[in-house]
Amino acid sequence: MKKALTVLSLALLGSASAANITVWTHFGEGELTWLRAQATAFKNKTGHNVQLVSVPFDQIPDKLIQSAPKGQGPDLVLTLPQDRLGQLAAAGVIDSMDRYVTSRSDLDKTALSAMTYKGKLFGLPMFAESVALVYNKKLVPTAPTTWSQFLSAAQKNTGNGRFGFLVDLSNAYMNYGVISAYGGYVFRNSGGTLNTKDVGLANAGADKAGAFLNDLRYKYNLVPEGVDGSAAKSAFVDGRAAMVLTGPWDMDDFKKAGINYGIAAFPTPPGASGKWSPFVGVQGAMLNAYSKNKAVAAQFAREIVKSDAQVSFNKAGGRIPVSLSARTKLKSDPVVAGFGRTISLGTPMPNVVEMGAVWAPWSNAVAQSVQRPNQNYSQINDRAVQEINKNIK
Repeated sequence: MKKALTVLSLALLGSASAANITVWTHFGEGELTWLRAQATAFKNKTGHNVQLVSVPFDQIPDKLIQSAPKGQGPDLVLTLPQDRLGQLAAAGVIDSMDRYVTSRSDLDKTALSAMTYKGKLFGLPMFAESVALVYNKKLVPTAPTTWSQFLSAAQKNTGNGRFGFLVDLSNAYMNYGVISAYGGYVFRNSGGTLNTKDVGLANAGADKAGAFLNDLRYKYNLVPEGVDGSAAKSAFVDGRAAMVLTGPWDMDDFKKAGINYGIAAFPTPPGASGKWSPFVGVQGAMLNAYSKNKAVAAQFAREIVKSDAQVSFNKAGGRIPVSLSARTKLKSDPVVAGFGRTISLGTPMPNVVEMGAVWAPWSNAVAQSVQRPNQNYSQINDRAVQEINKNIK
C-alpha cells in the first residue's frame, strides 16, 4: 500500500510539473509529420506536451508582434528566416536564447552568426541555404577549382546553342559571393553587430565586382543578355548549360531531368582579394519573449536541432541541416554535401531592418552594371549607396 501511494505521489508530481507549450509552425506535409513525431518523442522523454498550431509563413511575424505582448502568442515559432529577426528583436517579442544554448559546437558557425543580433543569439538555427556552382558532369567531369579551370570549361561548352555558364547577372542576391570576394559588403560586421552606417557596396572591391560581372557577359561572352534564373534553370535541365549558379530550390528538377550533377563553390574570381562567399539564408526557432515556459520551449528547440533529428528532418523535406554531424551522416547526399560546404563558406544575409533600404537601390546598381559594356561602376555604386544611406536615415 505504501509503495502504491509512493508511485501515485510521483505520478501526480510529474503531471504537476509537466508544461504545455504552444508552437507555431508553417511546415507542411512531410515536415509537419516529422514535427508531430518530434513532439510525441519530446512528451515521452520529458512529460511536456507540445501543441502545434499551423500559421501561414508570411503571417507569423505580424501575428507574433500583435499577440505576444497580450500573452496570446506561442511559446516557440518554427521557423522564421534571419531577415525578420532584427524586426522581432527590436519589437521585443523574441528573447535571447544564450542562456538556454550552452553547447554550439555541432552547429554551423555561419548559421549561428545569421541568428545573432547585436551580439546575442536570438534564434536557434534549423536549416540553411545558399547558392553554389552546379555543373553537369557529362560536360564538366570535375569541378573547376581555379578561375582558369572554370573559364576553360565554360568557353569549351559555349557555342552552337550551348552555354558553358549561366547566372542571372542582374540579381544582387545571386551575385553577392563575387562582391564579397572582391571586398564589398552590405554592412560592416563588428563582433556580431552590424554597423548600418558602414555600407560597403561602393568601395573599390564592389566596383571591381561590377566590372567582373560585366566581363562575364561582354568580355568572356558567357552569359547572354536576358538570361534570368528561369532561363538558366531551363537550359541546365535540357542539357544545354554546362554550369549554373543556383540554390537547393532547383535540385529536384535537376534530379527529375536525370542530370548527373556536381555541386561546388564558385572559384575565386581573377584579382579578388578573398574567396567567393555567397549570401546564406537561415531559418530557425525563435522564443517568445513573453512565454511563461521559456526553458521548456528552448529545450524542445534544442531537441529538434540535434544530429539525429536533423537527419530525419532532411529526409522529410530535403532541407540542408545546420548540424555538422548530421551533414556527416548525410555525406552521400550530394545536395547536402555540396550546399553544406558553400553554406559554411558563406556570409549571412543581414538580419537588421535596415536591409529593407538596401535591396532596391543595390539591385538596380547590379542590373545597371551589366546592361552594356564598360560601365562607370563607381558612379553607379556611389548613387546606390547614397540612396541607401538616405533611406536608412
